[in-house]
Amino acid sequence: MGMKDQFQDKAERMQQQGKQRAEQAKDQIQNRDRRREEDEMDPSSRRREAEDRFEQHRDNA
Repeated sequence: MGMKDQFQDKAERMQQQGKQRAEQAKDQIQNRDRRREEDEMDPSSRRREAEDRFEQHRDNA
């Protein structure tokens, strides 16, 4: 395998990883929005607030 092939393979892997990360971020945002909408319908839900705080702490770590 030549240098060009190695660089091309690495570029393709990095592109796939970027797509996966973007998809995961999109899913997390959708889940957060969904929970936020549920909280607005049921403001007494303290468990969701705790989950959101945990996720924010984990995202910042």
